Amino acid sequence: MAYGLKAAGFQPEWAVDWNEDACNTYTNMIGGHAINDQVENVDFRALADVKGLAFGFPCNDFSMVGERKGKEGYFGGLYKFAEKAIKDTEPDWFIAENVPGLMASGGHDIMQEFANAGPGYRLAVHLYRFEEYGVPQRRWRVIGVGIRSDLNLTFRPPAPTHSKPIGAREALRGVEQVPYNNELPRHGEKVIRMLESIPPGENCWCDEVPEELRLNVEKVKMSLIYRRLHPDHPSYTIVGSGGGGTHGYHFEHPRALTNRERARLQSFPDDFVFSGGPQAVRKQIGMAVPPLGAKCIGMALQKTLRGEVYPSVEPSVGTFFGLPKKKKIVQEPLLGMELAIASHK
Repeated sequence: MAYGLKAAGFQPEWAVDWNEDACNTYTNMIGGHAINDQVENVDFRALADVKGLAFGFPCNDFSMVGERKGKEGYFGGLYKFAEKAIKDTEPDWFIAENVPGLMASGGHDIMQEFANAGPGYRLAVHLYRFEEYGVPQRRWRVIGVGIRSDLNLTFRPPAPTHSKPIGAREALRGVEQVPYNNELPRHGEKVIRMLESIPPGENCWCDEVPEELRLNVEKVKMSLIYRRLHPDHPSYTIVGSGGGGTHGYHFEHPRALTNRERARLQSFPDDFVFSGGPQAVRKQIGMAVPPLGAKCIGMALQKTLRGEVYPSVEPSVGTFFGLPKKKKIVQEPLLGMELAIASHK
């Protein structure tokens, strides 16, 4: 998210993440101000002045996959530290990101708590389908953009920019020439034979796969497990963890995607180099907000702060209002800062 917001004109000043590899990547690619620590240990009041916060609070307990503990889970409860950061710093604006499953697991209450935090915020919450904004991947995320109530500004989600999504073939063209994070995966003979029999866009339970090569797993025949990309369609969601069958699979070659191919599908530029081993890099890519999506939201926020009109849509989830608790003297809209709160779960 920080990379995309920087491209939109914001200047990150500090960031927080507990994953060392992610902090190393951030330091090399964005700036040397990343704090490698758990968010519970951060004293937000002691950090530099804040004009804006951007955070992806942990989605583990809100995801449709897993136990779905919601706010009662450890990771689900960490949203409280995002709320604390808002209270402690009282920024002009904030951006809160999570998975669509959030809204079925207490998400409306969480967004209202964000809106009520600190001086109070007017918060527009929208389900973004990032393939509609040029990201070659069907990645859907719930994102709320809040502006402090006393500024009397209302954010509107930017209108989609792509009526026709970008397909995997176009997105991955020439990727084999990129020297960074592009190691080819290795597979056993059985997996290779299975992948060779799977048509693009299908998974290992399709009719073309011989019975002896299919997985002996119940109730997942419509899943993305061992599903190959379709060259003319955007990728399905790239994930940051999971065992065999969850790595994303090439439409032409019988293998899993390389990390650079995953990064392309997440809209990272080829000169964005990730730190750490292959699994650590996969995790960073899969848990990231697509930079192009963050840039689109950031540019709309810049225009909102300047009072400019731009193509927009109604917030699909709704607008949450927090009553102003006190007035502030604001000379002019200021460019914001960025905070990544435990974006790696």
